[in-house]
Amino acid sequence: MVAYNKFKDFILQLGKGVHHLQSGGDDLKVYLSNTLPNLTTHTIKSQVPEIAIANGYTGPQSIGNGYTLNGTTGAGELTAAGTGEITFGPATGAGIAQFQYVILYNDTPTSPLDPLIAYFAYPTAVDLAAGESFKVDFGALVATIGP
Repeated sequence: MVAYNKFKDFILQLGKGVHHLQSGGDDLKVYLSNTLPNLTTHTIKSQVPEIAIANGYTGPQSIGNGYTLNGTTGAGELTAAGTGEITFGPATGAGIAQFQYVILYNDTPTSPLDPLIAYFAYPTAVDLAAGESFKVDFGALVATIGP
């Protein structure tokens, strides 16, 4: 089971108007890391290293986000475009560097630059050999924000 973990600073920056989550707003992206993020102290992308861009890993991918209100629960719902699937790979050569965390961040703001939103932790590290791909499948709902 993949665990969703929200960065504490995300809520602060949301209140300050840094994030514009609706469709046509900010560009939210995901990238791969093998460094365990700290939910309290990490606030921007540069604090959680990305794996090497090589061997089929081309770097952060946009999720095509949208944002709606759940009329029943009163919570905000962050969604991904289309089927909510993002594929990294296929791996080439020696394979994509080992990773365990998929990091969600906002690529649009410049202050703070690339603020972190959340990360998804896999139970164990993932290794991709040549020819293999890794699919992040958010489905329709990426995250619930609020009650």
